[in-house]
Amino acid sequence: MNIILETDRLYLREILPSDDEKMFEMDSDPEVYKFLGRKPIRDIDQSRKMIKNIIQQYKDNGIGRWAIIEKNSNNFIGWTGFKFEKEELNGNSNYYDLRFRLLRKYWGKGYITEATKAAIAYAFEKLDIKEICSMTLVSNEKSQQVLHKLGFSLTEKFTYQGDEITWYKRSR
Repeated sequence: MNIILETDRLYLREILPSDDEKMFEMDSDPEVYKFLGRKPIRDIDQSRKMIKNIIQQYKDNGIGRWAIIEKNSNNFIGWTGFKFEKEELNGNSNYYDLRFRLLRKYWGKGYITEATKAAIAYAFEKLDIKEICSMTLVSNEKSQQVLHKLGFSLTEKFTYQGDEITWYKRSR
């Protein structure tokens, strides 16, 4: 396993094609997708396509979403990390977008905060990224709480594809 980061309970590594079954398990769960503004995926090939896109981000931008691996079990439990967004959204382009997601059985254990805190430190210190953005549905209060814990500030709200969205930023 090519570990990028390590925390007390977790490893972060690049997402691999072999993560397709766990990605599918996570992304086909309606509860996981409840606050993502779209419907859960229905086919493992959608997970495989997503993984290919993430791997391309590593090649193109030197950064991407990272698998979160629980140390005790060595299980893939979700992902966190960044995507470099070139297309304009909400008046922003060429920004690093932070997102995170967990398999439902791992919710409420502080894993996202632990993993994402390490990922942010890595982005600022090792990759010299100056600013990170993140957005959530207005109704996704749990993710907003995580972003506040991680030092992000709500800068505005806007409508995107019919959904009310929060926009957060954190600078180095």
